[in-house]
Amino acid sequence: MTVEKGTLEIKNLSKSFIVDNNPLLVLNNINIKFPACAFISIIGGSGCGKTTLLRIMLGLDTSYDGEALMDGERIVGPGSNRGIVFQDHRLLPWLTVGENVAFGLDRLNRKEKKLLVDENLKLVGLSGFESAYPSQLSGGMAQRVAIARALANKPEILLLDEPLGALDALTRIHMQKELERLWLLEKITMIMVTHDVDEAIYLSDKVVIMSSRPGVIKKIIDIPSSRSRDRASSEFMQIKAEILKEFHLGTEYPFAYAI
Repeated sequence: MTVEKGTLEIKNLSKSFIVDNNPLLVLNNINIKFPACAFISIIGGSGCGKTTLLRIMLGLDTSYDGEALMDGERIVGPGSNRGIVFQDHRLLPWLTVGENVAFGLDRLNRKEKKLLVDENLKLVGLSGFESAYPSQLSGGMAQRVAIARALANKPEILLLDEPLGALDALTRIHMQKELERLWLLEKITMIMVTHDVDEAIYLSDKVVIMSSRPGVIKKIIDIPSSRSRDRASSEFMQIKAEILKEFHLGTEYPFAYAI
């Protein structure tokens, strides 16, 4: 069976860490399929395994039970078809903006690198900042550089680990709009971990709610397809209330979801 490029699937996945010589179950029987070109948010309390799940998707953690599949193939390590943006931009302070975006593009010659750097800085609205250093940028601009760096490898999936969590409220709202614009332009799969319920509703096609440790998928909520989302609308507030309710009421069900 042919799998559409940009499809990521988790099957029967459980993950434990050893703490004080005892296994600590962090993720329990996760079953989920992320459709190609979708924007999916994952929310849940601290310690429920959200970031661990992202690390497994990226290929940084391969010690677990079950399967993590990218385009139908088992993930055995990091690959150029997956990029990630962290909460901290993690730019190298001794490199310029252009050099940071080009970092990891050693397979390309100088001309190809420059074209790709220029293309992605234009994409995130930072043309003209190629020679600036990270210390000369605002927090929002630094995150844009981090996003440009992740997109420079032309990934099929972009993983986002609280990418806007360190920004002030107004910059965060602006960057949410930028993320939406980039997703619509690039037409790639985006999977974002966030603690911000409004952010998840505003950006996502679907919101995956995880229980507290051990993390299981508690519920998946479909968000209406319209991209003109009014945060003050009754529909938006109703979805928000439904999500918040899951953190206080109801029973946790560790069974499979397909989305």
